[in-house]
Amino acid sequence: MITHHPIIRVILTGPESTGKSTLAKQLATHFQTNYVPEYARQYIDELNRPYSYEDILHIAKGQKRQEEQLVQTAHQYLFCDTGILVTKIWCEYVYGKCHDWIIEQLEEQQKQKNAYYLLMDIDIPWIADKQRQNPHDRKELFDRYEQELKIMGAVYHMISGTFEERLNQAIERLNG
Repeated sequence: MITHHPIIRVILTGPESTGKSTLAKQLATHFQTNYVPEYARQYIDELNRPYSYEDILHIAKGQKRQEEQLVQTAHQYLFCDTGILVTKIWCEYVYGKCHDWIIEQLEEQQKQKNAYYLLMDIDIPWIADKQRQNPHDRKELFDRYEQELKIMGAVYHMISGTFEERLNQAIERLNG
């Protein structure tokens, strides 16, 4: 009899410029599986205007769509460079409100109990790029992520240190 084991979605979350993209790619390589890139980067790069409240909903749906496609061919883990939690916190932070669909998706994800979060610490230098906006709000945003994870009852582990230390911590947590 073949037993099907569900894919665990490892969602890298936290403020911008905390190494989510780097670590997601490294973990996918290490565990020989898929990673989901941050859809917001592609979406915003293609806009010819500043993003809006409605764009956050499109970004969340695009991220979810990519996850659903890539989970089909993942092995044991699917590493997500960001997730629906990021869109919720960003929406609330920038606009003071959040789309119901985003909140519903987070609730559904928690019911499935197949998500494990790696909360990225702010102990590495902030690196500017054309999409990053908040070098001085990292502590406030980090605290929001941690608070939200606790409220959700999510399983998470904080990742900190150098890039090499972050990779080693994550591998150890996932192998443990």
